[in-house]
Amino acid sequence: MFNQYGMYGERVNAPVHAVVKHPQNLSFEQAAASWMMFITAYGALVEYGNLQAGQNVVIRAASSSVGLAAIQIANMLGARPIALTRTHDKHALLLKAGAAAVIATSEQDMVAEITQATKGEGVHLVFDPVGGPDVAKLTQVMAPQGMYFQYGALDSRDMQVPVFDILGKHLTLRGYELFEITTDAEKMARAKSFVAAGLRSGKLRPVIDKTFRLRTLPRPIVIWEANGQVGKIVVTVA
Repeated sequence: MFNQYGMYGERVNAPVHAVVKHPQNLSFEQAAASWMMFITAYGALVEYGNLQAGQNVVIRAASSSVGLAAIQIANMLGARPIALTRTHDKHALLLKAGAAAVIATSEQDMVAEITQATKGEGVHLVFDPVGGPDVAKLTQVMAPQGMYFQYGALDSRDMQVPVFDILGKHLTLRGYELFEITTDAEKMARAKSFVAAGLRSGKLRPVIDKTFRLRTLPRPIVIWEANGQVGKIVVTVA
């Protein structure tokens, strides 16, 4: 849905299933910055993960647009979002975004810090676009019946997960894609309803890093490819 009909214009033709009417309290720029990130996070946390109030959720690459969306959804559900980021550079930003705790994975002991942040209770859900060898540290701090969602491969190395963590705590590890939601009419309808309600209430708020005019292309694309933004980059027609 979201990658299938890329378009720029004041008026465009698109199939009805690929169109969403946004809440009136959002500008068009805010609406453009909402749906992909919130529905991606919704699918793992809500549709499949069934995240509940009081549970702990670890969010890797937390300053990405999807990571920020996951923080907001966790708070909307009454869960406890623990943000992982590489350095302390974005610590204050992530706390302001709603993270209950922020851990700099290249500077701190991930296992010790997550254990402290969860008060030893463990992590009920992990939402991870990174993967790689550090997944073994995450399964170590997951709670019994915990669920791990891999939705990207920023680290393309294979995961090495301790078998006794999986067996002893009955963990679930699965791959997840946005298209699991957008290609299923019933799941997409639930996603739209959840996200729209959150946007109307203000509990979900799109984060825009920069806005550019269409005539400045390809500058925003270059910035996006450099991956230095926090939140979304929006291109306006005017």
